[in-house]
Amino acid sequence: MPTKIKKPATKKTIKKTAVKKPAAVHLEHKAIEHKIEKPVVKTAPVRHAAENKFILATGKRKTSVARVKFFTDGQGEISVNGKPISKYFSYFDWQKTVERPISAAGWDKKGTFDVKVNGGGIMGQAEAVSLGIARALVIFNAEVRKTLKPLGLLSRDSRKKERKKPGLKRARRAPQWTKR
Repeated sequence: MPTKIKKPATKKTIKKTAVKKPAAVHLEHKAIEHKIEKPVVKTAPVRHAAENKFILATGKRKTSVARVKFFTDGQGEISVNGKPISKYFSYFDWQKTVERPISAAGWDKKGTFDVKVNGGGIMGQAEAVSLGIARALVIFNAEVRKTLKPLGLLSRDSRKKERKKPGLKRARRAPQWTKR
């Protein structure tokens, strides 16, 4: 006895079920209280020694960023990322680079510098810290600007590594040409 094979459902055989739409709901107008919040306005920190206990300044070099807090009352210490300057910048020239704006300004070591630095290499970090310290000193005492500006301690060195180009080995180094 042969068995009947069921045919798959086609479009004609599928019955469409009507989807009932909900009846329109009438909402009563209710007095809804909206909390109107005042927009948050971010203000820059006050950068005057008389009004604030520290001065904030930023120094950058290549990909290094140094955030300098200059505490006007202190023993003249410089700490970088929680370490003394001699521990963080172990090479003597790096320490001199960091201390150059302080010595050029003739600062009498009354303030303390707390620096957070990240990114880049150690030399770029040292130069970023130097720029941050110089800017903090100028904010504290505007007369120092006259001595730091001619020495180039207040200008950001904007040179960065050039990007690699396609078809070259580095930014400009082409592959070696072979005759045969």
